Amino acid sequence: MASAELRDELNCSICLSLYTDPVSLRCGHNFCRSCIVSVLDAQEAAGGYSCPDCRAEYPERPALEKNRKLRNIVERFSSTQPDMEETRIFCTYCTKSPVPAVKSCVHCETSMCEEHLAAHNKSVNHNLTEPTVSFMDRKCSTHNEILKYYCPIDAACICVTCWVAGAHKAHEVEPLNVASEKKKEKLRPVMEKLKSKREETEIRVQNLKYYRTQQGYKSAGLGDRVALLFTDLRKKLDDLENRIQGEISRQKDQVLRSVCDLVKQVELQVDKLTKDMNHLEGLCNITDPLTFLQDVNAGDISDGSCEVIGDVGDPPCVDEGLVSQILHRGLGNFADDLIDMKLKRQFSVMEKSEVLLDIDTAHNNIIISQDLRSAYYSATSQNRPDGPKRFKSRQVLNSCSFSSGRHYWEVDVSQASSWMIGVAGESVERKANENVTFIGFNEKSWAIITEKQQRYASHNDIHKKLVLDSPVQVVGICLDYEAGRLSFYQVCDPIRHLHTFTASFSEPLYAAFYLYNNCTIRIIK
Repeated sequence: MASAELRDELNCSICLSLYTDPVSLRCGHNFCRSCIVSVLDAQEAAGGYSCPDCRAEYPERPALEKNRKLRNIVERFSSTQPDMEETRIFCTYCTKSPVPAVKSCVHCETSMCEEHLAAHNKSVNHNLTEPTVSFMDRKCSTHNEILKYYCPIDAACICVTCWVAGAHKAHEVEPLNVASEKKKEKLRPVMEKLKSKREETEIRVQNLKYYRTQQGYKSAGLGDRVALLFTDLRKKLDDLENRIQGEISRQKDQVLRSVCDLVKQVELQVDKLTKDMNHLEGLCNITDPLTFLQDVNAGDISDGSCEVIGDVGDPPCVDEGLVSQILHRGLGNFADDLIDMKLKRQFSVMEKSEVLLDIDTAHNNIIISQDLRSAYYSATSQNRPDGPKRFKSRQVLNSCSFSSGRHYWEVDVSQASSWMIGVAGESVERKANENVTFIGFNEKSWAIITEKQQRYASHNDIHKKLVLDSPVQVVGICLDYEAGRLSFYQVCDPIRHLHTFTASFSEPLYAAFYLYNNCTIRIIK
């Protein structure tokens, strides 16, 4: 009852519930902030303000001060009354103020606090449950009696009358507590499995989060390396441009100097020719023959065979051939440096692996080219001797296995309307029925399959459909053995990712090929 009395002191007199954000008026009375604000707003229309408890009047709208101490008391009280706050089920007999119920009586259909429960237990022996307001859920809808038994045949909770004279007469029934324990026993293993599965899933979530973080770091690092590469490329291009521009400027200065010298030489020739012309013109204007002849014999008269403009030499020009040669050589060195140094160092570019077909593994109807790079299925048997490595199905492997490192090869499938290429483990079955030995149809192989205009990524007879918007001419295969990644690409411009398998490789792997009728595949050198 002390709890009920304390609650009365912590109730707002306006909303009759626990204080929410309590504030105080000058008269000392406390209210919920929202409650007293609503009251003051209503009083404002009437033209006066007063306390709802003591009626103390205020000439102006009173200030509201937070009551932090009261708020702390309310919060602590609420934390000690979880049942009341969560269920809102109160004692039926505490009529003056609500007191949280601790039990409910199904027979009486009442809920009781600790005090009234003690009195109830002294007088009767009824079925008690946790506090509830749904009493009818615990009674038989047909006979309005307490549900006491469980019928396993009909999977239903029943009352005594149902068992003795009702629909469940003569059924083997069990008390509710016994049936409940049996059900719990069956559920416990399921719970353990779910618990184990949840733990695995949580670990998977953590791994995925870690993977996401690592991929973020990897992307950031790759972006930085790309930025650095293009910075280097721009610098090299700038250096090459500066070198060529410098050569052009050097040639321009040289040409300009040479042309200026030629201009001076020609101008001197022009002056000399002008002087000679004026002198000759003066002689020609002499009318006295004696004087003319004496002056002509006395002077140095040119016969007109003096040097002309062309004699000073042809003017030089910018050597475009030299500039072009510098440009081509610079770009050639630039490309070589890009391939040999930058890409290999920063992006681990892989050279193509040497993949040659192994005749000892080829089906007898598969024709292998002399260079061991092409394969074709023929209706005519090649009469090769049988051996443990030879496939019974239309398949062939490459000769050298991959048991570590990273490897890349490309396959031309442009001459194959249908094709099946991939990777197979050394222990892959070779003599069983075809559908077992097909690459991608067992746990020892992985493949990309194109058949009837459909494409699939296949492993262990599980086939995932792939959607592509263009025909595949060349397939690139990248195997990272330690990382357990096998990736397939459509080699085009731009290159497109087809599918990536992930696995824990534990044995040597081989490039594997299945040959359809009238189809040729070729390993690109």
